[in-house]
Amino acid sequence: MSDLEAEYRLDYFEEEGFERKECPSCGAHFWTRDHERELCGEPPCEDYSFIDDPGFPEPHSLSEMREAFLSFFEERGHERIDPYPVAANRWRDDVLLTQASIYDFQPLVTSGQTPPPANPLAISQPCIRMQDIDNVGKTGRHTMAFEMMAHHAFNTREEVDEGEYAYHGEVYWKDETVEYCDELFESLGADLEEITYIEDPWVGGGNAGPAIEVIYKGAELATLVFMCMERDPDGEYEMKDGNTYSFMDTYIVDTGYGLERWTWMSQGTATVYEAVYPDAIDFLKQNAGIEHTEEEQAIVHRAAKLAGRLDIDDVDDVEDARGEIADRLDVEVDRLRELVEPLEAIYAIADHSRTLAYMFGDGIVPSNVGTGYLARMVLRRTKRLVDEVGVDAPLDELVDMQAERLGYENRDTLREIVRTEERKYRKTLERGSRKVEALADEYAGTDEPIPTEELLELYDSHGIQPDMVAEIAADRGATVDVPDDFYALVADRHEEGDGDDAADERDERLADLPETEKLFYDDQGRTEFEAVVLDVFEADEGYDVVLDQTMFYPEGGGQPADRGQLTVGETTVDVGDVQEVDGVVLHRADADPGKGEFVRGQVDGERRERLRVHHTATHLIGHAAREVLGEHVRQAGAQKGLDSSRLDVRHYERITREQVKAIERVANELVRNDVSVRQEWPDRNEAEAEHGFDLYQGGVPPGTNVRLIHVGDATCRRAPAPT
Repeated sequence: MSDLEAEYRLDYFEEEGFERKECPSCGAHFWTRDHERELCGEPPCEDYSFIDDPGFPEPHSLSEMREAFLSFFEERGHERIDPYPVAANRWRDDVLLTQASIYDFQPLVTSGQTPPPANPLAISQPCIRMQDIDNVGKTGRHTMAFEMMAHHAFNTREEVDEGEYAYHGEVYWKDETVEYCDELFESLGADLEEITYIEDPWVGGGNAGPAIEVIYKGAELATLVFMCMERDPDGEYEMKDGNTYSFMDTYIVDTGYGLERWTWMSQGTATVYEAVYPDAIDFLKQNAGIEHTEEEQAIVHRAAKLAGRLDIDDVDDVEDARGEIADRLDVEVDRLRELVEPLEAIYAIADHSRTLAYMFGDGIVPSNVGTGYLARMVLRRTKRLVDEVGVDAPLDELVDMQAERLGYENRDTLREIVRTEERKYRKTLERGSRKVEALADEYAGTDEPIPTEELLELYDSHGIQPDMVAEIAADRGATVDVPDDFYALVADRHEEGDGDDAADERDERLADLPETEKLFYDDQGRTEFEAVVLDVFEADEGYDVVLDQTMFYPEGGGQPADRGQLTVGETTVDVGDVQEVDGVVLHRADADPGKGEFVRGQVDGERRERLRVHHTATHLIGHAAREVLGEHVRQAGAQKGLDSSRLDVRHYERITREQVKAIERVANELVRNDVSVRQEWPDRNEAEAEHGFDLYQGGVPPGTNVRLIHVGDATCRRAPAPT
């Protein structure tokens, strides 16, 4: 018996007469009601069987299917909550894009530091998975942008003391989760005998647990993850990532039901794209002049049922797999490629346009880093596909069609972003093509193709698509071997967040020390205090002093740390820097004041006040920039100083002198009006619901409450709440 096999032996499976089997094709273990079934049901072991034979008796649109799911779980005690933005780096610093609904609650809720907005809850969360970009259009089922319908429950183990975590006790666990899944299928009229539950342990973000893939008529419609383990070098369970794990105090129901696939299942169209983007597909095909005879349409339709075999994650070579499909259809592979490749491009354009609508609609601005780079990559690939397939429509119009369907109100800004990026792209291509010619000449006449790393660099630095490189290279006698997952490789270069692994960062010296009580939140004007020295550590330059409480403000959010002195009797040591690590404030002193000593602290009040004023001023500038340039403007960085400060903002084009003057006028008017400045400590979930995730432009604080600073009618998050 494998380490986690027992985790899948559910009472519900036994009560309902399920049987555990091993798929002879792929080796996966799965559970089924059909005792005659042999295969697991998932491509490439089995093909789609719902095309032209829908799995539900009634067809549903996206909105109808979404409502059916959310209503089903509301009726069963789940609170419906609003979706989060697709830019996950608004509330966490370890990832860029929202790839699953559980991202909304990581890391603070899943770790038990803060309560969830509801427990249990249901949500339909827009997501973007860049790693699927090369599959979009080919497999018939992959979309880079999608909605993950989900229900979540957050639990703690019985032996855990109440109050140790932000939630307590068990809501429900594995048996109830699988039963809910069965009941949802049944409510929609599915044939439960055809559903298989495949065992597939999940690992991600330092957590792990047993998971079940739910397959119906050849399509994976849901994944049920039971997050109950955390990475532990001394753990007894080794998972597929090669790391060891142990069970944790919290355990979480993390489900994902793909809205697009459920809708597709209800309609039985040739691909998911006709079900999700019917109007866009018709428009693009007509615009590009794509027409098929009845015979050609029959070939395309038959090929769609086998398209699941083109998944780059499951095959070594996509074109070899296409050749196998051609053999099964008894057509020449070139003929098949001629028919399906333009359609694959059309499908990808529709999907990518929706992805861009989500990105720009949620305020992502194209740039050379982070989410901005990923948006720029998608836009350039979409533009290339539009040109190749001959779609005679402006790209901003295609994106706007999706933005309108999604209900975004900033559509004028969105279209201007697309037009601006297209202009920049044309200029980039002009400069980059000369670089490609030089590289092609270097490899011409050799037996070596231009290396993949060079292709990635050409795309990264100049936006040159690999097929364009191949065309130029062929003209100059060089060859190019483009990997099937090229764009996923590009995304991998940029998809990591800014944060490091917290487990690796943690300072072990501080493991047994309590968090420092932060007095500066209660009285910002106070500069003197008394404290006890809890510990002192030697540092490269001086000593790190830990106090039980402090008025010294640590460096953070672009604001330098306070400076001052600590006095013990007749001895005074200078504090030149202050840092916070895991809630513990470290005072960098030029001498050792003595562990256990009673000290008097004195903060440099004049320095503190000048930094405070500059900190507030930068937020005024940020507010003014949004007023002048648009709601998409967000803080990209900030640095406060004694004599001057700097605020970096994200905008899709160079800010003009006139716009700078307008920003100055708005900010100065607020100063002249002497608007009030006040603070409050609301519940985190209430603050997010009222003000959105723009609260976290300067970083994401832990804790149940957040400290808000209101300047007139504007609001900013200044610092985390003390615990």
